[in-house]
Amino acid sequence: MNFEFVDNGSITTPSGFLASGVTAGFKRSGAPDFAMVVSEVPADFAGVFTSCTFAAAPVRVCRKRVKESDFLQAVIINSGNANACTGEQGLAASEKSCQIAADSLNIAPENVAVASTGRIGVQMNMELIERGVALARKALTGDGGNTAAQAIMTTDTVPKAAAVKVEVNGKTFNIGAITKGAGMIDPHLTTPHATMICIITTDAKISKPQLQKILQRNANDSFNRITIDGDMSTNDTVLILANGTSGTVIEPDTTEEDAFAQALLALMQNLAKRMVLDGEGASKFVEVKVINARTENDAKLAAEAVGNSLLCKTAWFGNDPNWGRVVAALGYSGAQFAAEKCDIFFGDIPVVKNGGDAGTPEEALLETVKQREFSITCDFHDGDAEYWVWASDLSYEYVKINADYHT
Repeated sequence: MNFEFVDNGSITTPSGFLASGVTAGFKRSGAPDFAMVVSEVPADFAGVFTSCTFAAAPVRVCRKRVKESDFLQAVIINSGNANACTGEQGLAASEKSCQIAADSLNIAPENVAVASTGRIGVQMNMELIERGVALARKALTGDGGNTAAQAIMTTDTVPKAAAVKVEVNGKTFNIGAITKGAGMIDPHLTTPHATMICIITTDAKISKPQLQKILQRNANDSFNRITIDGDMSTNDTVLILANGTSGTVIEPDTTEEDAFAQALLALMQNLAKRMVLDGEGASKFVEVKVINARTENDAKLAAEAVGNSLLCKTAWFGNDPNWGRVVAALGYSGAQFAAEKCDIFFGDIPVVKNGGDAGTPEEALLETVKQREFSITCDFHDGDAEYWVWASDLSYEYVKINADYHT
């Protein structure tokens, strides 16, 4: 591989990026709740967003930026108010937030993007936005990526940031990112057209069309493969900014572009996995893989059905190797396969053979399902397509968090 992860890396690991995280007052707890990310020079960019029909106002603004703006130079994120289902007033608030940040940074508002997370249906308090921008602007620093990661958290228990250093053909550049999301996680991110938000930066020079193509492809193999509770948010947002300050230029269809895409995918998968591990109340990380299916869509339907099954999730939480729940989910998934050919493994231990009990003693399975991380592989013996998802279990704590969230 042409890359390595950077110790304590974040969105400010790439050169030419500043960030900060401050307390504006969105959260009653007084925890940091407003982040700002700034490129010192104009940056090429791309974005993918929720496919939810009730897309929030900041998502609508970001989609507009991707379609109409030549570059970005700043992103602001607030935590504590999603600004979703807030109508034209909410849309105006998101645009006004960009204007406030732009004035503070002496740049144009169309070069500012905005993201929000928190309560749905609450109008934005613009005084808090003004306070957040003023404080964040003063706090901007070249090592502020991890404070920004803290400021965008909602029910997350830990901040999530990472960066990779890439060396290819004598050229060096960095990619960094922060993300949040612990509940309402089952993203279906599309090109323009508690929430997961991811901001990615790189000091490579790479064009907007290249970024859009690579970001969408990588989202399909990272964030679109995770599920905590099967609920898609109104606010899911992934943005990537490329400012070129490393001097490395990534041309299309080159070794450098391949290296960039591979390193970015590793970074996105690293953060996606950490989101599942930090899922609300989660105690298990389960990879569900369907192999040898007729089509990728059949494999996808089957894997997602198991990953989202409440009965499977509660069994995983209870350390119960109940494979009957897995076959039930496969059966109702809508995937086309022959049940009598299906084999299922927990880890590398067979539990179903030719559609029936493989005869493995339950005691042998317990050691697998007790692990913090384990895999379930479903072999359809019906083709050569496959698909995987990363899922969490469903615990008492998840119910408590979400029962109490509104109040």
